[in-house]
Amino acid sequence: MPAPFYLTCAAIIAFAISFWRKRREGWGIPACVVLITVSVWYVGDVIYNDLDVYLETIGAESLTSAWWQVLWFILVFGLLAGPVHRLINRGLSNQSSHVIAYMESDGLLQPEVQQRISVLGGAMLAVWLVLMAIAIVMVKGDVVGLFAPYLGHKAEPWARGQIGGGFSALISLAAYLQIFLTAAFGVLAAVAMNPKTRIMALGICFLTLPYFIFDRTRNVMLATLLPGLFSFVFMRMKGGLLIKGLFLIGAFLLIVFWFTFVMANRTGSTIAGAFQDGANQEIMSTTKHEGLNMFEELAWIDSFIVTNVYVPNKGERYFAELVNPIPRALWKDKPMIGLDYAVARGQMALGPEGEVTATISTGMIGQGVVNFGRFFGPAASAFLMALWVAVLARQDLKGINPGRLVLYACGLILTFNMGRDITLLVVYPFIFGWVVMWSVEKKQAKTTRKMELKQELQDTGGGGR
Repeated sequence: MPAPFYLTCAAIIAFAISFWRKRREGWGIPACVVLITVSVWYVGDVIYNDLDVYLETIGAESLTSAWWQVLWFILVFGLLAGPVHRLINRGLSNQSSHVIAYMESDGLLQPEVQQRISVLGGAMLAVWLVLMAIAIVMVKGDVVGLFAPYLGHKAEPWARGQIGGGFSALISLAAYLQIFLTAAFGVLAAVAMNPKTRIMALGICFLTLPYFIFDRTRNVMLATLLPGLFSFVFMRMKGGLLIKGLFLIGAFLLIVFWFTFVMANRTGSTIAGAFQDGANQEIMSTTKHEGLNMFEELAWIDSFIVTNVYVPNKGERYFAELVNPIPRALWKDKPMIGLDYAVARGQMALGPEGEVTATISTGMIGQGVVNFGRFFGPAASAFLMALWVAVLARQDLKGINPGRLVLYACGLILTFNMGRDITLLVVYPFIFGWVVMWSVEKKQAKTTRKMELKQELQDTGGGGR
């Protein structure tokens, strides 16, 4: 490995220690998760995949240059994460991490907190019932395919084309909202002490998780499954760190096994159908996990820029991400996301609307490079991730409301998925979840105010002041 690889590893370790010491300030844990994300998608790439192939196809010069870019990202992020948090969350400077407090004490058991969790569960149930009613209509009553794909087939209520159009924006909204609600009910099942609320949350998880587990998209599996799993381990599960660590190792091995099964069967048949037929151990033994190659993509980007095969688009890719919420029905010529790089990477352009045979993720750092070049690009990505850390820290610092903890747990997992691209397509579940939680908070505040006014009237004998 070249020198910047070792400097990158040293920087990750040094900043991780520093961030962990800031965990009670709310931003330390999210910042550590960003470092874990970089470690898996970049450092893990060259450990898991064949570096000799990279050397042969890309060349040592671009590989070394890519490591300097990873190191530059780490340094900028490490220096910006704290100041950006303090700037954005300066109004919460007197607060400390509720997540740490709940993990270290019995604060989660307080009647007031549990009452809020039960109210939140009722509001989420109402939203989920409406969404599932729409989904059942979309699949023409195929309840088995929607809730029990393990029986042989999977219904798709939110299917849409690569480019979209018409009502595709509403379809996408429903799909992302379903992702958030599934993850949120997992967290609720972990932290709720009220038996009715817990049983309700567990029942919905039983109905909704199979829809994602028996799909082909691994990042969505993580987004829906892990928030509840980690909430259970760190906030509900009894035992010391050893017991929790062994439990997480077992869960990790099960996830790796299932991902291997998905990789081995997702091209030849549906996952539900393959599950019915049983696992082919011979195929699975030779299956390699794909997609863990964001360092490779960063090196390709560097090589393309040096040879003028690809020219950084001066922020156009980030702009396309920013305006993505605008429905294409309202803006027919809305910019495409990343199709230019897919073509540069060898994917064929198809169709009149610019479809490609496959899209190519540029990676968290590579995305900055395709926008602003080899120097300013990694710094831009680091700044965006510092903003994201501040957003997650805000949920933690306002975590006296359980809905914020649900958002926090979901956001931490989505951080890992952002290793492939910093995109609204990843964080939409968080955004739509925030809208739901904000609406619930407003309704709760209004109800509380009415109760306070009623109490004031009773205290004054029914008269006003």
